[in-house]
Amino acid sequence: MVIFSMSQKFTNSTLSGILEIDKLKNVDMPIENANGLPNECYTNADYLDYEREKIFCNKWIVIGVASSIPNPGDARPYNLLGIPLILVRDKDRGIKVFHNVCSHRGFKLIDKPCTLKNVIRCPYHSWSYDFKGNLIATPHIGGLNNHQSEKFDKNKSNLKEVKSKVWMDIIFVNINSNEIEFDDYIKPLEDRWSSFINKDDQKLIVHSNDYGYFNLDVNCNWKFAIENYCESYHLPTIHPELNKVSNINDHYHIQGLPNRFAGQGSKKYEQPVKGNKKFETFPNWDKTKLKNSEYIALFPNVMIGLHIDHFYVYWLEPLAMDKTREHMQMYYIGNESANGEELKELRKENSRFWKDVMIEDIKAIEGMQEGRNSPVYNGGNFSPVMDQPTHQFHKWVATNLL
Repeated sequence: MVIFSMSQKFTNSTLSGILEIDKLKNVDMPIENANGLPNECYTNADYLDYEREKIFCNKWIVIGVASSIPNPGDARPYNLLGIPLILVRDKDRGIKVFHNVCSHRGFKLIDKPCTLKNVIRCPYHSWSYDFKGNLIATPHIGGLNNHQSEKFDKNKSNLKEVKSKVWMDIIFVNINSNEIEFDDYIKPLEDRWSSFINKDDQKLIVHSNDYGYFNLDVNCNWKFAIENYCESYHLPTIHPELNKVSNINDHYHIQGLPNRFAGQGSKKYEQPVKGNKKFETFPNWDKTKLKNSEYIALFPNVMIGLHIDHFYVYWLEPLAMDKTREHMQMYYIGNESANGEELKELRKENSRFWKDVMIEDIKAIEGMQEGRNSPVYNGGNFSPVMDQPTHQFHKWVATNLL
């Protein structure tokens, strides 16, 4: 397997032409004295190009879920801040990610979700690739009806594959192939969650086909969604109804080391019930933590909710400096809970509950975007008690930019 890297040369001098480096250094200080990321990190289009390289190309990021392409030949395009990609399910039922460009004349191969029969065929000159990315057909390359050429080596023109990994149905990619191996990357989170779920439990999750997905378009930078998700400080003001059943005092902070994730947990989760019906539960969940739930932001762009009876993936698709698409995917334990008719209404209510929570958050994150237009705002300050996970995310961004 050949993984293609597209690393560009971005240096601190590039960044210093966009913002004052000292502003970033102020982020990585003790929380009592730290400022947040400066305004330019949310408002400057030139900064977004730098961030695309340093964050979205250099790190493991999320671009979708495997259940969205369930069958061999299923394919979806994805635009990563201008970089065209393809997600495809191959005939061995594995997931492959390629750059969405024909090796011949650079034509974009697919532009909408589809099911391919046997090949990925370029609409321009019909050069075709198998689902492993190998170039297998070059019509008329040697002249009319001559499909071979001694002067052309097909093996040098295969699709450019992107380093990828599927974990808990989530598709991660590392565009520049320069991050640590995924198993090492995810290990701190798996270790943390080992008292809730083990590797066998991970295989039990099933995506809900009826009330398993929704998306929201928000007018703000992608980072605001992560910052907001990390903390419970905003519960009384933004989520008053949720705060009645699970308030600040029921929550605790999560700061994963090495510095790859942060978030919050609750000690007061109550399983949704419809009559006497409940969802199935993870079989190996620690019996002393039956009411625990955890809400992790795995940097940079995915938020995960882990409960004894369901699991969700809330991942971010940055569209522009001030526009983000939020994708919510819902999972349950076993197919009966995920797709059985008896629990359909319970799934509907659970999906509505989480959608209402996420819609409530829009006011907060769009309000922060509008506020960043203030020339006197210095990146803000942090509560030493309430904002530790959010500060951790700011430090992670600043460190990777520098």
